[in-house]
Amino acid sequence: MTARVLVVDDVIQNVKLLEAKLTGEYFDVLTAMNGEDALKIIDQEPPDIVLLDVMMPGMDGFEVCRRIRSNAKSAHIPVIMVTALDQSKDRVAGLEAGADDFLTKPVLDLPLFARVRSLVRLKLLMDELRMRETTGQDIGMDIGSDLNRNISLSSAKVLLIEDYSRVADRISRYMENLATVDVDNVASGEISTPNLDHYDLIIVSLSLNDVDGLRLCSQLRSSEHTRRTPILVLVDEGDNDQMIKAMELGATDYITRPIDQNELVARAKSQIRQKRYANRLRRNMQKSIEMAMTDAVTGLYNRHFLSTYLDNLMSGKNDRRKNVSLLMMDLDKFKLVNDTYGHASGDEVLHEFARRVSNDIRNIDLAARFGGEEFVIVMPETNLEYAYYIAERLRMSIADKPFEISGSDKPITVTVSIGIALAGDKNSTSSKLLVAADTALYQAKGNGRNQVCCIE
Repeated sequence: MTARVLVVDDVIQNVKLLEAKLTGEYFDVLTAMNGEDALKIIDQEPPDIVLLDVMMPGMDGFEVCRRIRSNAKSAHIPVIMVTALDQSKDRVAGLEAGADDFLTKPVLDLPLFARVRSLVRLKLLMDELRMRETTGQDIGMDIGSDLNRNISLSSAKVLLIEDYSRVADRISRYMENLATVDVDNVASGEISTPNLDHYDLIIVSLSLNDVDGLRLCSQLRSSEHTRRTPILVLVDEGDNDQMIKAMELGATDYITRPIDQNELVARAKSQIRQKRYANRLRRNMQKSIEMAMTDAVTGLYNRHFLSTYLDNLMSGKNDRRKNVSLLMMDLDKFKLVNDTYGHASGDEVLHEFARRVSNDIRNIDLAARFGGEEFVIVMPETNLEYAYYIAERLRMSIADKPFEISGSDKPITVTVSIGIALAGDKNSTSSKLLVAADTALYQAKGNGRNQVCCIE
């Protein structure tokens, strides 16, 4: 895996050393000697990850990191602070400034490469989600801002996998102001906690007595329910082999023993925030997909989706196209509803009509708003007799129960005319089927409305 890495350090020897190491691993390396130059590079050609020295004249690394995080354009870029400072309070300060990790000089090659690759994998995922969020914004959705804004950490849930009860109790106390912590001691040799997808973070000890913590990490990352849940591993100090293996298996962060409370909380906050941000992006992506497919007033599929679906269903490659029935429906004298009670009441009628239609059709049927007050139902593997039965049932469900609307003190009567067409042979096409159903609909309206007509 390659990536563009920005190395920021005011000592040229340190810059050259890191540049040589990273270039040897086929990373594309950019360099800066101070914070201001680093921010300019990030703005002009954003890197995939930043290796940032802390002790620099002028603007120190903490301030650079805070500025990266406060800018919506760069807030998602991973930052690793690289410094001679090795106290826990320094690591916590870096994490609270927004850093993803804190490596102490001299930096060992394998931990550095493992951490860079892990964070680059995470960034690639976030880039994909952010790109799809941008697509949602392009179609008019107001779906959010950068990572540090509007991400609540309330009601967080953490699962701790630890079989030493004293350690588990201590970690639970450390985390009590941040999250609810459940403990699984893997007494059975496996994780027995249910509903693993409900957790914001899973902490795994790699010093379990009878269970391989690395194997648990692998299982968590490969499971459909937990593959997106961040994993924070507890590693003995100096055990780089375990840490590197854990990162390769998909762990998203680590902390070394003895565990410092402030560092643990800071790392947990970062992981929970990342998880919830990714969840928000996925929800927004789903909303944008739904908006592209559905009608805003009725919640049914829109005409564009109907056309695509019907074309695929009626394509020459589909042997079942001759068994497709199509209902074309039109609300009778709907313009009078809008003119008398207002367009808001008209929308209420359309929404209620769509609800009744959805309740009366099968799961395999597709209902869509064709335009205005016209609707279409596509019924695969359905003969004309059954389609007529459904159409009559729909017609009665509309006519027999008046519609309650805000623009009238009394419920109003609404009726619907329905035309039915059947794809009678293998030469049928979606356009022919729609034309036939439309012709049948006009017959129903011409015959007095509030009735069903068929065309084979």
